[in-house]
Amino acid sequence: MAQVTAGMVKDLREKTGAGMMDCKKALAETDGDMQKAIDYLREKGIAKAAKKSGRIAAEGAVTAFVSDDGKLGALVEVNCETDFTANNENFRALAKKVTEHVAKNNFADIDALGASKIEGDKTVADLVTEATATIGEKISVRRFVKYATDGIITSYIHMGGKIGVLVELSGGSHELGKDVAMQIAAANPSAIDRNSVDAAELEHEKEILRKQALEEGKPEKIVEKMVEGRINKFYKEVCLVEQIFVKDNEKTVKDILKDVKVLNFTRYQLGEGIEKKQEDFAAEVAAQLKQ
Repeated sequence: MAQVTAGMVKDLREKTGAGMMDCKKALAETDGDMQKAIDYLREKGIAKAAKKSGRIAAEGAVTAFVSDDGKLGALVEVNCETDFTANNENFRALAKKVTEHVAKNNFADIDALGASKIEGDKTVADLVTEATATIGEKISVRRFVKYATDGIITSYIHMGGKIGVLVELSGGSHELGKDVAMQIAAANPSAIDRNSVDAAELEHEKEILRKQALEEGKPEKIVEKMVEGRINKFYKEVCLVEQIFVKDNEKTVKDILKDVKVLNFTRYQLGEGIEKKQEDFAAEVAAQLKQ
């Protein structure tokens, strides 16, 4: 059995809002598996769904570029080590240059982007290396997405690059696109509509709801009907078009879209999925004293 540490309990509490002892028990019951512990707490009705992104643990910026005619757009995440560097003019200039480069070209992956020429004979990788040497921190281009459309592309950057959104609509206006992008930034949907919900995510949610109903003592013969009823709430949380519009809670996103369709969207949250190294300064000092 894996050892349950105070750090693991703290992390689970932050992800679920459950009590310390409940978190400790959940981790013990699931052999220290964080995702299984989250599911355990939800099944017991102790915790709400945890955000997939987890804790934000990297610095840098999410940047966007959209062409003047709204037909090309790109979203890029560039990482660095400290928030101080994230606000450095040279770092920001690099992120902006790379994002425009992505929008105006086609790259299969990060490696292809890094190998591409951007300034004379210099590649994107060369610019990143130079910036690393100049600024004195490790810098990396982590991910990117590009859209090209006959409709309209809009972007939204929140909190100076902590969250970035790129949206492709079938038509409409820049103002509508901005409202949809802000909605995605605030409400973090995982799908456009019910048809685009990931099948594994849907089945996982149904299984959680089944176990919740059984924990409540409901007869098995009515559990499935209960699950189908409760899954509608899940759809309203994860499906963009079914969410309550953040600027007018009397409307859904579908209401403001009218005949316009959301074709694609990407939402990057800075550092999601990256775990920062946890510094134990007491242990570091003790180790140095032993040398």
